[in-house]
Amino acid sequence: MEKHLICLDLDGTLLTDEKEISPFTKKVLLELKKKGHELMISTGRPYRASEPYYRELDMTTPIVNFNGAFVHHPSDLYFRTVHEELDLEVAQEIVRRVPDLNIQNIIAEVKDNVYLHYHDEVLFEAFSMGNPEIRIGDLTQTIESGPTTILIQAEEPEVPNIRQALDDLFADTIEHRRWGAPYPVIEIVKKGINKAVGVNYVRGYMGIDQKNIIAFGDEDNDTEMIKYAEHGVAMGNAIKEIQDAADYAADTNNNDGIGQFLNDFFKLRL
Repeated sequence: MEKHLICLDLDGTLLTDEKEISPFTKKVLLELKKKGHELMISTGRPYRASEPYYRELDMTTPIVNFNGAFVHHPSDLYFRTVHEELDLEVAQEIVRRVPDLNIQNIIAEVKDNVYLHYHDEVLFEAFSMGNPEIRIGDLTQTIESGPTTILIQAEEPEVPNIRQALDDLFADTIEHRRWGAPYPVIEIVKKGINKAVGVNYVRGYMGIDQKNIIAFGDEDNDTEMIKYAEHGVAMGNAIKEIQDAADYAADTNNNDGIGQFLNDFFKLRL
């Protein structure tokens, strides 16, 4: 069989609700890697929060972080990194406008540095994986360059109104996606950036045909990637938008959805 590129979202997809890769799914993925197929993480997470899983699966591929805004290769210094920043003035204007929309906090990330608008011990703990530099204070003053992403935390009922306001105010310059559990968070990146853009870049670099791409996802930030892949797979716990966009359905993230699907697809009989 020709070499395939297997693109793995993390939360709600590769990872169980306990944020672990289940033993069976890991066994299947490592077997496919042994057979010459390529595994790649494509996530909204920063690299520091993806690295443990990248290492666990002994990956040697580029990685798509921040929903495509940061595409890099952890072990190849010659790989041409892609870092698509939000315009600093746009980012500052977002920070000035969104507090009027009944939000809880605003977080900016510049690669692996974190900036919190308001002090929050829970968020501080959540974003401290990988020991980034964390600064707290007015983001219009603390961020000095265009951020990779801006995150807006709000109560669940407020999320649709905030997303609509972002469309009304900034539709020409930004993309926004909603995170899944456990945080009701809206993630903002530069216009035109999504996971499919990152996957396509890596596919070209690796010389793998689009018809040999398999992608798994569960949330709206996976939509473009699922549609782009020849074999787009919705997890059993995926939102309806992903289920509608996908070519295939897998079991849930807690029930070896990826492992079962790939075991059958490649006829591994594990």
